[in-house]
Amino acid sequence: MSLTNADPLEAAKAARLGSRKLAILPTEDRNAALTAIHAALAEAKDEILAANARDLASATKAAESGVLSQSLVKRLDLGKKGKYEDMLQGILDVRRLPDPIGRIGVRTLLDDGLVLERKSSPIGVLLIIFEARPEVIANIASLAIKSGNAAILKGGKESTESFIAISNVISKALQSTAVPNGCLQLVVTRDAVGSLLSADRYIDLVIPRGGNELVRMVKQNTQIPVLGHADGLCSIYLHADCQIPMAVRVIVDSKTSYPAACNSLETLLVDEDALKTVLPAVAEALLSQGVSLRCDYTSKKALSSTLDKHQAVFLQDASDEDYKTEFLNLILAIKTIPKTETPEKAVDLAIDHINEFSSHHTDAILTSSKSIADRFLEAVDSASVYWNTSTRMADGQRYGFGTEVGISTNKIHSRGPVGLEGLTIYRWIIIGEGQVSMDYGSGAKKWKHQRLPVGDEEAIAQDEEELRMLKEFRAKRMASS
Repeated sequence: MSLTNADPLEAAKAARLGSRKLAILPTEDRNAALTAIHAALAEAKDEILAANARDLASATKAAESGVLSQSLVKRLDLGKKGKYEDMLQGILDVRRLPDPIGRIGVRTLLDDGLVLERKSSPIGVLLIIFEARPEVIANIASLAIKSGNAAILKGGKESTESFIAISNVISKALQSTAVPNGCLQLVVTRDAVGSLLSADRYIDLVIPRGGNELVRMVKQNTQIPVLGHADGLCSIYLHADCQIPMAVRVIVDSKTSYPAACNSLETLLVDEDALKTVLPAVAEALLSQGVSLRCDYTSKKALSSTLDKHQAVFLQDASDEDYKTEFLNLILAIKTIPKTETPEKAVDLAIDHINEFSSHHTDAILTSSKSIADRFLEAVDSASVYWNTSTRMADGQRYGFGTEVGISTNKIHSRGPVGLEGLTIYRWIIIGEGQVSMDYGSGAKKWKHQRLPVGDEEAIAQDEEELRMLKEFRAKRMASS
């Protein structure tokens, strides 16, 4: 990893050159680099946490004076709740995953001796712009190396000490591996972002990780494709038939396990029939965790009549703006879904609210009815949609991706937590024996366009003819290699 204060375009050029070398390295070499990075970061833990403590002290002072938000300070702390160990484990988890490069997704026999393949390949050069979260360097480094991509990282000034310490350790570790150091660039100059966002000749994808202001700024100032999300406005629909213990457990986890996270619950939609049955136990549990409840008129009235009077005084009135707000704090907006003629119409009201006001990040339903849940899962237009589980499940590590480069609410390329597969694209490859386009068409040869097996090919071959073609194709490939 190169730490550069020079022209950001030079960093982009170096990353582009490095990406070409990295893309053709065998799996063993890329995995060996991850092993070296893991060992080096484990050994340098005390040094890196000392640097992080200096960043944290400065950020805490800035937050006290109102310059930084408390949620950003929480994200900055690398020593909290085993976060450092999670960062190290994420590298090992990525290393053990199958190589995402070179996979055949489609194989078609166009004609005898003419085969079309769709093969996965790296995107190229990634630009990651992020606030706080110093573990992002290790996350991105491991994902980028494993997926064959170069990465340029630009962090916020609030965590510069941490970034420099981690990058220096990674840089030294890579010197003993086949991965070129230029593949990973850490840019620390304050005015670098504008130049990097204009470097569409060298950079293939921008991934902003931070608040909605950062994401919107990036989207407005570049022609490079952007992968990310501006807000994490997540909702849960509490259906009247949900069992109380499940509702309490899931909703409390969704709101309180890490309120500053983008997958934290911000809006709770509640069936009117659940206001005096399920919701009171949920509200009591949330209030005991210090959560401020901002209720619409109907839910506040119901809770005021069921909660202890000492608890009821903490209920607040919700505004329309509260249902559009990512609080990133111990605040939850509650809205009533009114009674309707059928349960299907009620769930449709919840779906309409979510599709209009959510950020399409992660939304969930709590119900014992499969038909109601299926209706919700099909109709909610979000990157992740859940039934009877916490919104906090939206995470690359929890999905088995090892770690993630970010969460995308885009509708192209990749959605939800983005891991290795989200950092690959594909190429179309044709292997022929001298055929030309003029051989085919009106009055000439006809295309066969016959599917050939991929993956566990013998297992999925549907008949003996497919298996014969597969063996013939392999034999020709072996003869030509």
